[in-house]
Amino acid sequence: MHAALEQWAPVWVVVDGSTDGSAQQLLQLAGDNADLRVWVLPQNQGKGAALLFALQKALPLGFTHALTMDSDGQHPAEHIAAFMRASLDAPAAMVLGAPVFDASAPSLRVKGRKISNWWANLETLWAGISDSLFGFRVYPIAPLVAVMRRQPWMRRFDFDVEAAVRLSWRGVPAVNLAAPVRYFSSAEGGVSHFKYWRDNSLLTWMHFRLSLGFVLRFPLLLARRVARGRVSAP
Repeated sequence: MHAALEQWAPVWVVVDGSTDGSAQQLLQLAGDNADLRVWVLPQNQGKGAALLFALQKALPLGFTHALTMDSDGQHPAEHIAAFMRASLDAPAAMVLGAPVFDASAPSLRVKGRKISNWWANLETLWAGISDSLFGFRVYPIAPLVAVMRRQPWMRRFDFDVEAAVRLSWRGVPAVNLAAPVRYFSSAEGGVSHFKYWRDNSLLTWMHFRLSLGFVLRFPLLLARRVARGRVSAP
């Protein structure tokens, strides 16, 4: 949070039902810093639900775009300005982080995300999503809120993939920027909330739904792909 404030303002934090005492500390910090806003949800609702809560607060205040990042230190705060510049250059696009892994990254996680990335690219007919799971992104708020209000999913671990795919279906292009990601060990205070069977089951169900949606949208997606090919042809 401190690293993010050094790079950008304002910074909004949504505490999603945390019971570790961090909410009280954050609220105290927000009382002393006008650039920091903190909301505390009484019960854990999931990443997507927490983001939707914040986005629905931001939209009527005139905010048009939001950069999202996790609070566990995995995402590089020093890259915030570069991502926001990319968003300013292409305001109609979503700016997606393309993770650069180091030796701290669990091999199973790195290999497993390749499967999700392949499915996401199939479901969008290779519209340009470099990585479907990395949560360090800039979204145009209005289309994302519109997508989430139309269906009941995207509220938990399935949010990142489904947001990228469904925004792509709406014609929101992707800009991909490389960004390092770090996995902290337990000795460094790292705590993973990823549950292998639970979250992979959630992703499987999500890709099943998206595959059905892809079949229904195939003619439109194919027409877009052909159009892109004509524009890029010499």
